Amino acid sequence: MKKLVYLVVCLMLLPRPVGGEEVSLAPSLQIYDRYGVPVRGYLSENQTYYRPVPLEQISPWLVLAAVAAEDKRFFVHSGVDYKAVLRAAWQNALAGEVVSGASTITQQLARVIEPRPRTLWGKAKEAWNALMLERGKTKEEILEEYFNLLEFGNLTQGAQAAAYYYFGCSAEELSVAQAAMLAGMIQSPVRFDPSKHPQTAKKRRNAVLKLMRQNGFIDESVYQTALKEPLSVQPAVRPFSAPHFTRYLASLLPPATADVYSTLDSRLQTRAGEIIQNQLAKLQDENVTNAAAVVLDNQTGGVLAYVGSADFYDEAHSGQVDGVRALRQPGSALKPFVYALGFEKDFYPSGLIKDEDTFFPGGYRPRNYDGSFHGFVSAREALACSYNIPVVKVAEKVGVPNILAALRGLGFDSLSRPADFYGLGLSLGSGEVRLLELANAYASLARGGLYKPVLLAQTPAVSGPGGPKQVLSPQSAFLVTDILADNSARAAAFGLNSPLNVPFDMAAKTGTSKDYRDNFAVGYTPRWTIAVWAGNFDGAPMRRVSGVSGAAPILHDLAVYMQRLYPSPSFKAPRGVSAVTVCAQSGLPAGENCAQTRLDYFIKGRVPAEKCDGKHKNKEGEKMKIISPSHKDVFKMDPSVPPESQQLKFQASASDKEPCLWRLNGETLSQKGSTVWWQIQPGQFTLQADCQAQTDRISFEVLP
Repeated sequence: MKKLVYLVVCLMLLPRPVGGEEVSLAPSLQIYDRYGVPVRGYLSENQTYYRPVPLEQISPWLVLAAVAAEDKRFFVHSGVDYKAVLRAAWQNALAGEVVSGASTITQQLARVIEPRPRTLWGKAKEAWNALMLERGKTKEEILEEYFNLLEFGNLTQGAQAAAYYYFGCSAEELSVAQAAMLAGMIQSPVRFDPSKHPQTAKKRRNAVLKLMRQNGFIDESVYQTALKEPLSVQPAVRPFSAPHFTRYLASLLPPATADVYSTLDSRLQTRAGEIIQNQLAKLQDENVTNAAAVVLDNQTGGVLAYVGSADFYDEAHSGQVDGVRALRQPGSALKPFVYALGFEKDFYPSGLIKDEDTFFPGGYRPRNYDGSFHGFVSAREALACSYNIPVVKVAEKVGVPNILAALRGLGFDSLSRPADFYGLGLSLGSGEVRLLELANAYASLARGGLYKPVLLAQTPAVSGPGGPKQVLSPQSAFLVTDILADNSARAAAFGLNSPLNVPFDMAAKTGTSKDYRDNFAVGYTPRWTIAVWAGNFDGAPMRRVSGVSGAAPILHDLAVYMQRLYPSPSFKAPRGVSAVTVCAQSGLPAGENCAQTRLDYFIKGRVPAEKCDGKHKNKEGEKMKIISPSHKDVFKMDPSVPPESQQLKFQASASDKEPCLWRLNGETLSQKGSTVWWQIQPGQFTLQADCQAQTDRISFEVLP
């Protein structure tokens, strides 16, 4: 007792301090989606959810409740309430133990700023710091710091975080009863936690309301109404969505960023995760353990969905690895960019390229996925069916340095090695790239060759490096897009009913790396782009799961959902592109003698001057022959693709005006026309076509 009185006298005699301490604590980062839905909250450096706000945004009821409960003479004392100290000392002496405290709001703030042992001399320093605070700050500034730094349990720090956690409202919106509840928790956030001890918390709340009434802060009517307010506390569920995306975004933000409105759409994010898990469940016997997907808004480059793995918490399959940014070989997914560059030179969609066994410089000898050669094929069919040898021929003409420069211009920063490191294999995906880079490059095709950096957040704006730039011509980008959207052109390799076929205009491409370690599927419309990866993060090969059977079903389901959520128009040809009637066999502008013609696109000024004379169809001068399949072709069924999706195109060099009669091993097929489709089955076959009073016959084999 004598020591405490002596301490009080000493404090009264000390000279008044001249300054106050500044508190610097960065707020907790909160990331929202594009519509304001909370996505993820981060802890502050204090390991709390800390959301500082100005005093003007804190309910006056909370100020009055705290003053009534903790420091009724706050507005008149100078930091230490000497009367309260003497009263507490007397009460404690009579009781023989500590039954009453005398810390003012300013002293409590001093304790938060500089925690000290609860000893006599610790209390003395705390009191001295309180005097310093009062000297250097106004009462309003003290209250603002006090209500922002107080901890209210459950990792909440400050009135704003506490109001959102316990009541789902801002600190400004607190009712009288809610304010009394929070003020009551100041004494002991654990004991008076309304989510764990509702009855004890309610008694404490009512006690604070009574003190507010006794001090004249509320009248009898308000007091009675507040007493009757039910204890409605529903602790908030703190969101932890899109963990790979938010982790990446947070790494790009400047320090002390509080609120970030990202480009993400929570609805799409949730659905994308569900689709991935559904597809992986179907592939569990094929050694496919993971997948990733990213969806972009083509106009802005904004990320609409970003799923880095099937399950962030799956340690067995490295769920925390970010598949959107992991380096992987894209396989055939880079082919469209090679063709786009080729179309800016001497190539055009209907032009023929010979798919044959070829040795390229350095002994490079690529093979097609199906193990066969297809003879003369149009660039359209070669790209749509993803034949390897034709694209390498295009790459050889364009030049690997030019291809690499264009890919880097499209955002493939991961392709950092020199051109001779990759060689012609770059056209087949020999370099490692990120799924996010791949998605944005395809979005550039959708934008007519215009690259834009990926945008992750709207406020503050967070995007990738660089600015918009025209990398490919709008005309060549459209030619590629038109091919990738041509379901008939890819049917020979993928069938008419593959997962790439959707009931709206979408360009799509798959890619499978060597030994089935990774597969990709990318699809885009004028409005959005989806890129999907499937595989294993440890690099283990899948069991013959290709892009069309692994990643493409995810792309299909996501695309159908996207079209409902963000409807997209059809593709339109830009200026500088013209549609020309060409011979279906030679690819040249059709002449009078061409039996079968179709429309195809050309860049204006690059339409071949030579017209087809109709005599190119075969070397014997016949007017009709079977041009697909070729004689003695060997095909192999793909066990990873549904049998009903594996079809073979039968095509004759005849006019569509007169139907052809087709016979397979002597049996007449029900379909008629110069082009028909047959669902393949294993065996050796003889195919005969009778068209325009002429007959041709070839043989081919299908391996199981």
